[in-house]
Amino acid sequence: MITLQEDITFRAARARRQRPDRPRIPAPDFTDIKYGPHERNVFDLWLAKSDSPTPLVIYYHGGGFRGGDKRSVNRALLKQLVEGGVSVAAVNYRLSGVAPFPAQMHDCATALQFIRHHAAKYNIDPKRVGATGGSAGAGISLWLAFHDDLADPSSSDPVARESTRLTAAVVYAAQSSYDPRFIKELFETNQVDGALIPLFGMAEPRDVDDPKFHPLFEEASPINHVTSDDAPVMLFYPQANRPLPPNSDGRQHIHHPKFGFVLKGKLDKVGVECVLKLREQYPDGAPIEEYAKFFLDKFGMTSRQ
Repeated sequence: MITLQEDITFRAARARRQRPDRPRIPAPDFTDIKYGPHERNVFDLWLAKSDSPTPLVIYYHGGGFRGGDKRSVNRALLKQLVEGGVSVAAVNYRLSGVAPFPAQMHDCATALQFIRHHAAKYNIDPKRVGATGGSAGAGISLWLAFHDDLADPSSSDPVARESTRLTAAVVYAAQSSYDPRFIKELFETNQVDGALIPLFGMAEPRDVDDPKFHPLFEEASPINHVTSDDAPVMLFYPQANRPLPPNSDGRQHIHHPKFGFVLKGKLDKVGVECVLKLREQYPDGAPIEEYAKFFLDKFGMTSRQ
């Protein structure tokens, strides 16, 4: 279990990063660009200054698929990326209270395709696109990093013909699977996280045993889509790597680094780079500079000094 002092130390470090006297990121160059028909199908865009097309990192917000907003983009990471020559987009998507899976993943894929289609307009290199986010946003980023390309070459919609594949992903507090059966086995628990009920359109926890939901569980889980041609990823877990209490509930295990260890094991087997970072290695908070460096390296750029 996490000790009180560990939590105090980590929260204090996070608070220092959020102090109002720290340098602020300028307003987006473009706000609420629409990429789809729903009111939440919008994104903000910060453009790096460059004479040549820049790489792009897309931020997908967390919130258990039930809440959250693009405005939660990490300011420190955004600043480092933009100053390092990388443009950044922050995307909203439909929440599970409006539409169950796969709406969230498909919205985020469409946003990626939309930006690729309009890459020339925004001076973006469509071949160098990464994704980042925490919790639900991390899962979406990993899903895109591993899933087969959703591009439809025969579509009459030019946006739908664009690729959904990524160059790299950097995520924190990620779930590598959203299959409640997988999670129960991984954590030796009978508890179902509350966010998974509306995500899959279930009515109650015991619906987990209904076979009609099982294909959705499997399709939603990033780990199930891993193949040897996938994008490299960096994972960071702010939850301490400690044993959980018996029959842990979702609040205790949904961000546990066990998700990262099992994913890294599978990626290592197929030869996909996976850098796993733990809270114990970074007592002062998330390694934002390492996030930025990972992206810059994968984009073939010189990291900031």
